[in-house]
Amino acid sequence: MNQQQSFRNRIGPVLPIVLGVALAIVGEAWAAGFYIAELGTPQSLGTAGVANPTNTESADAAWSNPAGMAFLEEDRLLTGVQVIVPSIKFDSDVATAGGSDGGNAGIVTPVPSLFVMHKYSDRVSLGLSIAGTMGGGVDYGNNFVGRYATTKAQLGAIGLSPSLAFRVNDRLAVGGGVSIIYTKFEQDIAINRTLLPTVNGSDGRLKIEDADDFGTQPFFSLNYKPTDDLLLSVVYRAEMDVELSGDVTVKNVALPIDADSVDVDWDNPQWLEVGLKYRYSDKDTLYFNAGWQDWSEFSSNRLAFDGGARNPVAKLDRNFKDTWHAGVAYAHRTGNGSRFSLGVSYDSSPVDDDDRTFDLPFDEIFKLSGSYAWLGSKHLDFAIGGTLYLVGDAPVDMTTQGVRAKGKYDTNAVLFVGGTMRYLF
Repeated sequence: MNQQQSFRNRIGPVLPIVLGVALAIVGEAWAAGFYIAELGTPQSLGTAGVANPTNTESADAAWSNPAGMAFLEEDRLLTGVQVIVPSIKFDSDVATAGGSDGGNAGIVTPVPSLFVMHKYSDRVSLGLSIAGTMGGGVDYGNNFVGRYATTKAQLGAIGLSPSLAFRVNDRLAVGGGVSIIYTKFEQDIAINRTLLPTVNGSDGRLKIEDADDFGTQPFFSLNYKPTDDLLLSVVYRAEMDVELSGDVTVKNVALPIDADSVDVDWDNPQWLEVGLKYRYSDKDTLYFNAGWQDWSEFSSNRLAFDGGARNPVAKLDRNFKDTWHAGVAYAHRTGNGSRFSLGVSYDSSPVDDDDRTFDLPFDEIFKLSGSYAWLGSKHLDFAIGGTLYLVGDAPVDMTTQGVRAKGKYDTNAVLFVGGTMRYLF
């Protein structure tokens, strides 16, 4: 057996684990998918995302429902920030390599946003949004029982989204835009010293840094008002394909991967959502939504190393399936111009219990949310809100790099809290 064949035999068991970690990132943090419906605005954060597809009330329609801008009369600006506070605690039943459960692995993450809408004419409205649609991470520590799947991972993604709306008539409007999204991630993984010789007998370490890329994601919406009090909406976001490229370093391993860079195929799935808004009084409005996301398209992942004489490539099929979500929300306006909202929603899991892994421990999500807005002046108002994700316990029974770890997340929740300022020109 020559040296290259020997290298492949030894590194082979490690590659699928490295690949898995490379696509982990946000999944560790909270989601039934990478997308975050909460944008820190009352229409999203205060309704569990239910009011997004029928948003005809605020400048964040520029992203959530571009056709909805056609029903806004004044130019407006909306800006704010939300903070994502996860509590993610794994409880192990089996850990053949020992180690700790990692404590609270969640990483607190601030996410700013800015939305602007300009009424160009009676029929045409223009919008621009800057928002973080993905973001978060986990830090289990180097001694985590599942360290051969991941120890630390962080993802950030921010999108600049110009959009346009056209009002066909008093009942019908169409809109669309494109999100130019910058995505970046970094993560660490432990390499089992029994698989590859190490320098001092402790675990090896693989680190991927500054893996990033730009991608584009078109989006479209159609709004129809059968009556003045009823709105029906359809919103579609196309698939976004990017190839994240970053630096690779390997420490404490006698036979390292001699590549110095890595490419990760990353596909954000397409997303279809329908919504209904019914205003049954001057002060009270009901919202309903339902949606589908094509997570089976994300199931097959590919990672390739480059920059050295030995450049392995790995592929992994996660057995992901498509997800669906649905919710209901209620909003009430008071006589003094203030407003509050409440919302609940549900997201299904893209993975069955038998296929769940540490790097992507997705599960179903129940969301509870509320917001309160008040007037500051004739043209200025403010809002605060929050959404609580109650994530399933995501049981995992996984053998990676010859080591078995089994357990579930006995605490698996995420709190989104934020505030916004809205100005009418």
